Amino acid sequence: MSQMTLLTGERRRTWSEDQKLAILSEAFAPGAVVAEVARRYEMSTGLIYTWRREVLSAQDGGGFVPARVVDSAGEVRPAAVPGPAIVVELAQGARVTISADTPAALVTATLRALR
Repeated sequence: MSQMTLLTGERRRTWSEDQKLAILSEAFAPGAVVAEVARRYEMSTGLIYTWRREVLSAQDGGGFVPARVVDSAGEVRPAAVPGPAIVVELAQGARVTISADTPAALVTATLRALR
């Protein structure tokens, strides 16, 4: 027989940062099921995923980075790149150039690896 919980009225709980981090580490531990953790704390799975997204974006520093236009006079250019290209400069000084005719799967794999 299945179990059903009926919640009457509205309740809005506040969670401390320590509680949120404890629930997140429990929910995303190896072998854990987020739905079971949410049920145990009587909360929605969506709230757990929202908290995770907030923590991850705080670690990343956001999703956008500023773009700079650089005068390339005197700069060594790569050998003839057909068409437009995207140049990604990494913090360590490395540079990745992606040309317009690069296969989408290769671009996706490269950008994922740069994360």
